[in-house]
Amino acid sequence: MINDGSHQKDLQLVIGADSAAFSVLTECLTGAAIAVEGNIHASPGKGQAWEIGVHSIEMIGSCSSDYPLQKKGHGLEFLREISHIRPRSNTFGAVFRVRNALAQLVHQFFQDRGFNWVQTPIITASDSEGAGELFRVTTLSPGDEKKAQEANDFFGKKAYLTVSGQLNAECLAMSLGRVYTFGPTFRAENSNTTRHLSEFWMVEPEVAFADLNDDMILAEEFLRYIFAEIPHRCEDELNFFHKFYQSFSNEELEQLAKEPFARVSYGDAIGELKKEGKQFQFPVEWGCDLQTEHERYLTDELFKKPVIVTDYPKNIKAFYMRLNDDDQTVAAMDVLVPKIGEIIGGSQREDRYDVLKERLEELNLSKDELQWYLDLRRFGGAPHSGFGLGFERLVQYVTGMANIRDVIPFPRAPGLITF
Repeated sequence: MINDGSHQKDLQLVIGADSAAFSVLTECLTGAAIAVEGNIHASPGKGQAWEIGVHSIEMIGSCSSDYPLQKKGHGLEFLREISHIRPRSNTFGAVFRVRNALAQLVHQFFQDRGFNWVQTPIITASDSEGAGELFRVTTLSPGDEKKAQEANDFFGKKAYLTVSGQLNAECLAMSLGRVYTFGPTFRAENSNTTRHLSEFWMVEPEVAFADLNDDMILAEEFLRYIFAEIPHRCEDELNFFHKFYQSFSNEELEQLAKEPFARVSYGDAIGELKKEGKQFQFPVEWGCDLQTEHERYLTDELFKKPVIVTDYPKNIKAFYMRLNDDDQTVAAMDVLVPKIGEIIGGSQREDRYDVLKERLEELNLSKDELQWYLDLRRFGGAPHSGFGLGFERLVQYVTGMANIRDVIPFPRAPGLITF
């Protein structure tokens, strides 16, 4: 059996016992690279359409007998320890082909709708979420960093790896109208779970002259487009995941694409969760941040389909979200999907200069450091909206992989970096 990585299924070689190729084959251990000449013809064997009648085999790259993938059934945890070899396994070959197809669909969706793909900085001076969980970028040695002034550092001030391209994308949306970022982001959160990575990819569209409703429509159209298209691009891979990892079937993904998402306000969602009388690990009260168990109960049990939750309390959301008239909630939305929970988070951005300035003061955020952001409102600002989608969460959702570390080629997490 051979596979060049282009397809989920292997291709069978048929070699006569008296063929000169047979003597070469005995030297080809599992994992070896070979060049084959022969005739492709219809296969009489079950489960395969084609096979190769071999004329000759040439050894291109030999493989030693301690090759770690000689046996089937290796656990995913073991494969994580050999991230340089695991892409050759059936599972990870399938994951990375699906990841590639999903990335193509991301670009196609936005390009077809007149969006400009923009490249926002990986090194930044701002914390867009106000969370403070950032990786520091410095040229100062650990000893010098304590003694030297920030002005002596490379950029003359503190710099970090970005947690989001959103704030930069807002600048470009005020020029180009419809933009999106698709690139790596970083978070120094010491969270060693199956849902978090320290380095991950984000898809972040930003649209001028768009309100929260426009944002919800765009997010729903985006996901339904992905669900409709990916079964046609990765049919064999998705069948593999459905069989071995209990992921959605191709038919189930296509059904998700057809049915409109449910919509519910945060307040009504809290009311529904409390009305059910279910005992959650995290108690449900107005003002709490919805946990994964709450999100999955809404999608898997109550609505039985994706749900968009809107108008969250301002105290649990970021400073840049537009304040609603009740002065208690913001024009935010999260898209929740079955089996995963939140997959998209977005909002209408606060475009009123005075309101945003007051919000920064309320949260003790530096107006000086964010003056450029205030300028976007001062110099011809316009209503605008956007959202962020964690790309690895999307790959997880489509493939059924339980651990987010298994949907990125070289995962980075607390205590996990190999090379």
